[in-house]
Amino acid sequence: MKLGFVAGYGTAQFTLPMEQVLEAERLGFDSVWTSEAYGTDAVSTAAWLLARTTRIRVGTAIMQMPARTPTCAAMTAMTLDALSGGRFLLGIGPSGPRVVEGWYGVPYGKPLTRTREYIDVIRQIAARRAPLVHQGEIYRIPWDGPGASGLGAPMKSILHADEHLKIYTAAVTPKGIECAAEIADGVFPIWLNPERPELIEPHVAAGLARGGGRSRAAFDVAPAVPISLDDDLERARAPVRAHMALYIGGMGPRGRNFYHDYAGRLGYADAAQRIQDLYLAGKRDAAAAEVPNQLIDDVALVGPAARIRERLGAWREAGRRGHVGSMLAGGATVEALRLLAEEML
Repeated sequence: MKLGFVAGYGTAQFTLPMEQVLEAERLGFDSVWTSEAYGTDAVSTAAWLLARTTRIRVGTAIMQMPARTPTCAAMTAMTLDALSGGRFLLGIGPSGPRVVEGWYGVPYGKPLTRTREYIDVIRQIAARRAPLVHQGEIYRIPWDGPGASGLGAPMKSILHADEHLKIYTAAVTPKGIECAAEIADGVFPIWLNPERPELIEPHVAAGLARGGGRSRAAFDVAPAVPISLDDDLERARAPVRAHMALYIGGMGPRGRNFYHDYAGRLGYADAAQRIQDLYLAGKRDAAAAEVPNQLIDDVALVGPAARIRERLGAWREAGRRGHVGSMLAGGATVEALRLLAEEML
């Protein structure tokens, strides 16, 4: 199993956790990942990290697809990959309707259709086998719809890039995971219980079969794993509790919150409903208090060092069985990164 570090996205006063990034590189971590929501963007931060490091791979988890056309994403990815000597990993995702329509001002539409078309365009551009032509439901290149001049012509990228550029997608729904396994190189399920492979593996297998029968080893399941090292267990759980309450309760309206639904599939449907009810009523602290301790312990590494070491056994076994290819540590301090390296590398 490879180790990664999630640098995350910025809050009101943004700083990158460079101490952790550089320590992760020194310790032999494989990757570090930037993110975007509706503030800092993932690309600028990824470029900054690539310029400040020499060996560790840097990826976006995720670049939101509605924020940029697939040709723009391809150019960005190929440029960063070329500048860094092949160290860039492209992670993309459809985001959710609240952000897509409320922030970017474009229709949310069909996320799986968008993902398929987006990756098709990127693969065509990187391969350079022919001028780019894509006539899909969402993207039409060259554009021939309303307002077209009729002068658009298929083109090839000037830049000769690595056509084997790694592409990851963010997904938590069964169909999203299946789509990722069919057309991408890896998937980010936001959380994962290493002892519940049945929640992921059947959908990965179906996608791999639809995509031509690649081996399971060729596809990377790379969950974000919150890690909070603290001798006080309840204090260690607190930041994970607040983060999960935000996503389960507030990242989408009723009936369209994929994280709420995923918490149900993890076995916590009743708790997820209480969290959502409280969060949407503006009672965020009460919503966080409803996040079950067991759910936190299922998907995160929290508490004293000895407790984290014990829980790492389940993750190590998931890696040995090939269910998890990369563990992406989120919220980790330098001390927590060193603990992971000692136990896992």
